[in-house]
Amino acid sequence: MTFPSASHGAPVASSRRWLTLTTVALAQLMVVLDSTVVNIALPSAQADLGFSNGDRQWIVTAYSLAFGSLLLLGGRLSDLIGRKRTFIIGLIGFAVASALGGAADSFGLLVAARALQGAFGALLAPTALAVLTTTFTIPKERARAFGVFGAIAGAGGAIGLLLGGFLTQNLDWRWNLYINVVIAVFAVIGTIIFVNPIKREGPRPKLDVPGTVLVSGALFGLVYGFSNAETEGWDSALTWGMLAGAVVLLVTFVLWQRRATHPLLPLSIVLDRNRGAAYSSILIAGAGMFAIFLFVTYYLQVTLQYSPIQTGLSFLPMIGMLVLAAQLGTNLLVPRFGPKIMVPFGMSLATIGMIYLTHLGLSSTYAADVLPPLMILGAAMGSIMPAAMQTATLGVDREFAGVASAMVNTSQQVGGSIGTALLNTLAATAATGYIASHSPLTAVVAREAAVHSYATAYWWGAGFFAFGAVLAALLFRRRSQGLSLSHAPAADAAATPEAVAV
Repeated sequence: MTFPSASHGAPVASSRRWLTLTTVALAQLMVVLDSTVVNIALPSAQADLGFSNGDRQWIVTAYSLAFGSLLLLGGRLSDLIGRKRTFIIGLIGFAVASALGGAADSFGLLVAARALQGAFGALLAPTALAVLTTTFTIPKERARAFGVFGAIAGAGGAIGLLLGGFLTQNLDWRWNLYINVVIAVFAVIGTIIFVNPIKREGPRPKLDVPGTVLVSGALFGLVYGFSNAETEGWDSALTWGMLAGAVVLLVTFVLWQRRATHPLLPLSIVLDRNRGAAYSSILIAGAGMFAIFLFVTYYLQVTLQYSPIQTGLSFLPMIGMLVLAAQLGTNLLVPRFGPKIMVPFGMSLATIGMIYLTHLGLSSTYAADVLPPLMILGAAMGSIMPAAMQTATLGVDREFAGVASAMVNTSQQVGGSIGTALLNTLAATAATGYIASHSPLTAVVAREAAVHSYATAYWWGAGFFAFGAVLAALLFRRRSQGLSLSHAPAADAAATPEAVAV
């Protein structure tokens, strides 16, 4: 991999960069929270607005469809119209959509507001990471900043469960949406004061409209196909039709990017071996993490009869371990060992944690049986996410920092969609099989079937992480072959896409 020299006016580190990190972290937390915080509020919202169980899924799906399909467009727009401007637009739009959803008096308006949230989230999430990428140019500080950002990305889901439980139980389900307005106000003020605009050098690049349409359609098909498989099953013609259409559009998109004058996603970004390994690791971690949050939440609430707030509090030790591991990893371990050691180590640790969870039963206790694997999994995600996220944007030309950052979010979103569909289907099949072989059906058999289905999901989650460990170990370069994370020069403003090719 070759990089241009930093002699063409490499960016000077901003004196307000840590306040910029705080602002970016607020925005990232808001986006990540919304993927789980609303789930806790769904029963209350359903009772209030009177929509059916069949319609309920669209409160979640509307957000994920808009978010997942528009991520690359959002990342590229931040490259074209400026990070600071895009960031402010995304924050204000997300806040307005959240307020609209909180005030919704009908199912249709709530779904529309959630879709609008997803669209502005797709603008906001990659821009937040791009701002971080272009603000922190000193390698040691960059590692520290990505440690914080990676910790938030990994812990946001659990924080959402805690916050959602508190707001729903003590205030009203609508505050799960209104809370975003409060966060966004502080984030907008911070952005105006602390985020420095970056002056563009040379002519303004053009938007790749055909590429945007192709990849947005492909991502929509992927997310919708897996979401439909979760609810309608794998024998649904619509499921396979959407997934097949997504593959066709994705192949067409790649072919178009090879000849486009102004490509949306230069293939050199994803074909770089280290970055490709990082995106793959984030996707696999996203798929595996789904099993932790969804099935452990069900186990705590249904089997152990925890309240929503108790369930959220149960994840706090995991969050603490994740933050600790992220900071230790990015400040001490990643600079010393690199992602080739840290990411497979984290994946292996996650495999152990998932296998540990398979032993949960009807008589298990939190302290002895739930807490230890959650702590292990927190340490695992703290080892995986910061190292992978930092590598995914390392050395990318500043002109394409937004779209490279969007690939991080896209990988997480697609991984989560795959995990949702596959693990839910496998768990449901396992529960059905258990009940069929343990007739007659009693309350105890039903509870045992549920725990058995969770264990099936944990085993498959362990398989995801084990595969991720092997893949990361094979794909990431050794330190002598690639670019050291601790001594990486910042990408230069005058760099070309070819300059970062392998």
